[in-house]
Amino acid sequence: MIGKPIGNVEFADTPPFGWARSEWRNSGALVQMVSSSYLLRMLDERILDEVSAVLASQGRLIRLAPDRITVFVGDTHGDLDATERVFSRYLSPDRTIVFLGDAVDRGPHSADNLRLILETKLKYPDSVFLLMGNHEAYGILPFSPADFWERLPPLKKERIAKTLLQLPFAAWHPLGLVGLHGALPNVGSVAEIERIELGSEEWRAMTWGDWTDEGLGVSGISLRPTYGRSDFEERADRLGIKVLVRSHQPSAPAYMFDGRCLTVFTSSAYGRGERSVALLHPDRRLGSGRDLELVGI
Repeated sequence: MIGKPIGNVEFADTPPFGWARSEWRNSGALVQMVSSSYLLRMLDERILDEVSAVLASQGRLIRLAPDRITVFVGDTHGDLDATERVFSRYLSPDRTIVFLGDAVDRGPHSADNLRLILETKLKYPDSVFLLMGNHEAYGILPFSPADFWERLPPLKKERIAKTLLQLPFAAWHPLGLVGLHGALPNVGSVAEIERIELGSEEWRAMTWGDWTDEGLGVSGISLRPTYGRSDFEERADRLGIKVLVRSHQPSAPAYMFDGRCLTVFTSSAYGRGERSVALLHPDRRLGSGRDLELVGI
């Protein structure tokens, strides 16, 4: 039963799926229902179970096929149109698509966007990858505003979070490239990324870390740690990485650290100019991020 609308928003009198009755009563029955279609489109148990099984089999570090074009997609943040364009143009047997995290929040179609990515992942498990961004990691480190998560019933929020916390942290290409959401972790080898613990300092670097080319930066364990040129060069060289492809930081220039760090954005959520993706061609020499092809969508 739906209660009296308040403005353009409806409030429910009885608990929908995912709400415990006691929690519903304690909320005063004033839980915002975005729309009935929103809940109908929400990820169901079957999809989440199947995605969880695939993610568990693939691990935290994705090793990219060396003979395929790799398409790196920046934050999409509920921009369903951007994701549809990416799949329409680039989904094929000779390409791998890597979403660098942050598929939800900020934009208007988070639920649909996430569902499209995960359903396509199920159809093409070795061609489509979603890496963990800080917005997928809400279940371990909540923050606000987070409109997608904050609108979910508690049980649904817990179930989706459980699946997304199984996402991989990074993707590695043998040409000497790593793709991840934020900053490089301070580890001894690329293989060690596989063993990084959720919630650890190195995990926060990958999901929350920013880069600055001004001064040395501040290496720390704050919610959003910032790292500088010396951090980048030391970590990248230790890992044998020529290029880092990442997203996360809308204020960052596209190229930093002599072009070795490439920041890509694929969402209209921040109004950050043209939406783009970065293509790594396996037959090209890789020396910096400028050797990837930036393509507007």
